[in-house]
Amino acid sequence: MIKLTIIGAGSAVFTKNIVVDLLHISSFKKMHISLMDIDEDRLKLAKELIDSVAIKLNAKPKISLHTNRKDALRSSDFVQTTIQVGGYKPSTVIDFDIPTKYGIKQTIGDTIGIGGIMRGLRTIPILLDISKDIMEVCPNAIWLQYVNPMCSNMIAIKNKFPEIKSIGLCHSVQGTAEMLAEDLNEDISNIDFTCAGINHMAFFLKFEKKQKNSNIDLYPKLKILAEEIVKDKKISSRSENIYYESNKILHEKVRYEILRKFGYFVTESSEHFVEYVPWFIKNNRDDIINKYKIPINEYIDRCKQHIKNWKEIEKNISTLNNEPLKLSNEYASYIMDAVTNNKTITINANVMNNNLINNLPSNCCVEVPCLINSNGFHPQQVGSLPEQLLALMRTNINVQILTAKAATTKKREHIYHAAMMDPLTSSILSIDEIYSMTDELIDAHKNYLPKYN
Repeated sequence: MIKLTIIGAGSAVFTKNIVVDLLHISSFKKMHISLMDIDEDRLKLAKELIDSVAIKLNAKPKISLHTNRKDALRSSDFVQTTIQVGGYKPSTVIDFDIPTKYGIKQTIGDTIGIGGIMRGLRTIPILLDISKDIMEVCPNAIWLQYVNPMCSNMIAIKNKFPEIKSIGLCHSVQGTAEMLAEDLNEDISNIDFTCAGINHMAFFLKFEKKQKNSNIDLYPKLKILAEEIVKDKKISSRSENIYYESNKILHEKVRYEILRKFGYFVTESSEHFVEYVPWFIKNNRDDIINKYKIPINEYIDRCKQHIKNWKEIEKNISTLNNEPLKLSNEYASYIMDAVTNNKTITINANVMNNNLINNLPSNCCVEVPCLINSNGFHPQQVGSLPEQLLALMRTNINVQILTAKAATTKKREHIYHAAMMDPLTSSILSIDEIYSMTDELIDAHKNYLPKYN
């Protein structure tokens, strides 16, 4: 019996989506799904949702609930992590409130930026503890690692536990491919693409329409569309890709502007991407924020809506039980199916750069095509990327490596180094201001951080 352990299973809606994908596959209808979380009430809610899914899909999985991580992991074939250390309150609120005092505006704050750095410092120690448990009780398991900040987390895991079969997963590549196909009025099943870079800053090196004789390059059409979207003559088709209903429309003007200026389309959403570069969020420049429709504090708004929805769900579980069972675009079920049932697929995943992108440093984490089959996952060599794209990535890689180094060495100086090298932070604050803000954040998060030298 195949066993999947989900650590952070109290993220019940995401857990439900993964389980729906899995239980659609005939060979997984009787699998063992081990749910682990520190919140017992959330665990029970997750089980209730999964029981409902199983009935609808005529499946009879074995479901076990755990608050002890080792018990949950024992004999697992696959492990999935979806944790948030410190939660919305206090940690996410702190990540936004203190930088705001210093003039730093954020949208999501979970990848780089000062919010991403602090999230990494809270998260990496827990992921390293999980690594120790995996090595002890299920060393052959494949670890499907979904937690942000993805690159910092993966660098830390692979530096400390290189033997673990860990692979970082995100939905930005496949989600963006679907969005671009829709923007171009094309069928995604007829699209052939190559995408590579780093998580949340990978670029479509090729985006083509399949044809019998030779594919059609769709970049010329995309560049025409970019002119129209940036000038407000059109709007991207993307709708909210988050786990609550909202009437907001998130615009894609930033990514189409990056296409115009750098020649390639980037994988992460505009509201994320503005935090990775120094050009769009400026103090006393509301004209820029308004022009590109940048949703400041977007993640705070999402969390508030998420909490409101959860209260409704807890009152009436049928709210989710009665929803139609839709397949997600997450890679987890595809990977498990390929490995278990001897299939061959290619996905994009996050791994250490072992000469996969040969003009990026070897100690960074890259997002590249990976071949998946019964022998596991096999990252594919991409070669060299265009220099302007590498320049963008390196500014983020600096922060990712330094954040991982701070978390694994527990040297406080590297936290300052990471913050000083961050593109957005350094474009707004002086060195002294960065040090002061960092000190205040470290003190505010002390309950979730180890002692730093």
